[in-house]
Amino acid sequence: LSQTKPLASVLKDVCDAWSLPNAERYALQYADGRQTYITESNRRDIKNGSILRLTTSPDQEAEQLYIGIQSKNVDVKTDSLKKLASLSQDITFAQEFISRNGLKQIYSIVEEGNDTGEMLAHTLKAFTELMEHDFVSWENLSTVFIKKIVSYVNMNAVDASIQQLSLSILENMVPTSRLLFEVVKKEVTLDRLLTHLQATNAQLQLKAMALLIALLLSATDAERRDMMDYLREKNIRQFIHKNIIHSSEPLGDEMAHYLYVLQSVSLNLCEHRMKMSMDAFSQEQRDLLQSLRQTAFESESEVPAGTFSTERRRSLCAKEFRKLGFMNNSNPADDLRRAPPGLLALDNMVYFSRNTPNAYSRFILENSSREDKHECPFARSSIQLTLILCEILHIGEPCSETAQAFYPMFFGQDHFFEELFCICIQLVNKTWKEMRATQEDFDKVMQVVREQITRTLSLKPTSLELFKTRVNALNYSEILKLRQTERLHQEETLAVPVLELREKLKPELLELIRQQRLLHLCEGTLFRKISSRRRQDKLWYCRLSPNHKVLHYGDVEEGVQSPPIESLTEKIPVADMKMLLVGKECPHTKEKSSGKQNKDVLELAFSIVHDVEECCLNFVAPTRYEFCLWTDGLNVLLGKEMTSERTQTDLDVLLSMELKLRLLDLENISIPDDPPPIPKPPSNLNFCYDFSHAEQ
Repeated sequence: LSQTKPLASVLKDVCDAWSLPNAERYALQYADGRQTYITESNRRDIKNGSILRLTTSPDQEAEQLYIGIQSKNVDVKTDSLKKLASLSQDITFAQEFISRNGLKQIYSIVEEGNDTGEMLAHTLKAFTELMEHDFVSWENLSTVFIKKIVSYVNMNAVDASIQQLSLSILENMVPTSRLLFEVVKKEVTLDRLLTHLQATNAQLQLKAMALLIALLLSATDAERRDMMDYLREKNIRQFIHKNIIHSSEPLGDEMAHYLYVLQSVSLNLCEHRMKMSMDAFSQEQRDLLQSLRQTAFESESEVPAGTFSTERRRSLCAKEFRKLGFMNNSNPADDLRRAPPGLLALDNMVYFSRNTPNAYSRFILENSSREDKHECPFARSSIQLTLILCEILHIGEPCSETAQAFYPMFFGQDHFFEELFCICIQLVNKTWKEMRATQEDFDKVMQVVREQITRTLSLKPTSLELFKTRVNALNYSEILKLRQTERLHQEETLAVPVLELREKLKPELLELIRQQRLLHLCEGTLFRKISSRRRQDKLWYCRLSPNHKVLHYGDVEEGVQSPPIESLTEKIPVADMKMLLVGKECPHTKEKSSGKQNKDVLELAFSIVHDVEECCLNFVAPTRYEFCLWTDGLNVLLGKEMTSERTQTDLDVLLSMELKLRLLDLENISIPDDPPPIPKPPSNLNFCYDFSHAEQ
């Protein structure tokens, strides 16, 4: 294929060679993979070795299928719809078909037809693929069409594949406009979605969860709160914990993401209270505050009102609030004016006092009776702990588009946030005693508590009970040991000779890191495609050839871990690579014009610019670790420096190990900053043995 000749001329030459008239009725298409049509706009993407075939042109195919789907013959109509569903993935064909008002025919098949079999499945599949190209707005759909799609979701006697496609269509529809959201929310009840969630078909379950999440994310705060309350009544948490998280089937990436979003949406219901300051004039809030005092000092507060004067009673209350650990004991509401954590801290304290009254009383009385300045202030600790938990659990932050980091124990417990607080506030008291802390050590104690919580959460405990056991086992002395171990790993001798040795070792170790990066690229990585509209479930794989000269990539099916290099049909010669773009410079991050660019996608995005036309191959790495290894490896191939933070970390680890090995013999010997002076040469060299006289 000559890339300098226009495609029309190339097609004419091929048709002439095979004596085919009307060359304009033909087109070239990839023989393998997705079988995309070749156009003037994408011809530069053709790689050496790609096999192309002559086929009917997209406009001819579109015309034939447009007629075929209107046929009275059921078999012709079904076959046409099946072929349409397959070809609609191609953007060139989709343009041609839509320009012929083809979508109108699809609408009428759905709106007028009563068929729920194979024909309908192909119709919905074709519709989904055509809408994927974003040529037509979802808001153009008629009410009849939407109601028909909704009816397939709500009917029982419908094939699962049709229900999956219908749920997927509604999921795409919901975020596009408020009107469509309201229609879907009204027509597809939460009860119906919960029924689909309980299906044994994993794909149907996944699509139902996807629609539920789309509805939650598009709802207003008030609607979201009502929906979450209803789901709580219906025990969705228990169902997810038992049937999805602990199911016999492993949890897929997509479902893990939806569970993360559900957890995030649920925790973000606390945001309203977290951002609300205490109002000293609110009777309800003052009653909550007083209940803390009354629960702790019940017997003392039962003295009849007439026994003390108002001044004496005020003085007694102030004393009791001081014992509770409020900084401003005459007006404790002042302590709760800081937002965040705002009223959420008060809610947590009240929950702790009402649900675990024995632990609450023990905490207060144990510390209020100590006069040695070692008392742990309950209120002050609770306010700071609530803030720490909000930061760790990302309350008030928008959901990530790709994250999958949910906590299994979240779905194993009602009132998760409050119960977690109850465990952690008792941990504060325990750590305070272990550190023999005073009021001046407050920040240090809270820092240790934060570390205990984050280290334990990183182990992903499956229940709060397990979390409680592990976090209590991670006492202050254990934290000190861990810190000491980590410090020893980081520490290096800073003597000048050692620094010089370090500099000499660097080039050799950097070469080792380069080789490791290239080996990782040769093994390859599975990447996920993310469109501007929604999170995609399409996968593709990319790997470097063993001779480091060609990048191979191509689409793969779910579940394929390491496809052979021969199955990856697309190629980019390393010699054609021009530069590497990361983050905001990448074209696929600029394309997202939603305004609110997702931070974690920006951090994981990179692109390779290649060819004369400066085409781009766009990546979104699955993790930060993969991002570092791939950007480093590509920089090595481009002959540039490795710039990722991982390079520095790996270099530091290797240098540390190498230095320790080389300095083993110098253990406990102090290395001087300056080398010892070199002695003067001797006055003569006669002490040297003369080998020229052989011994007799």
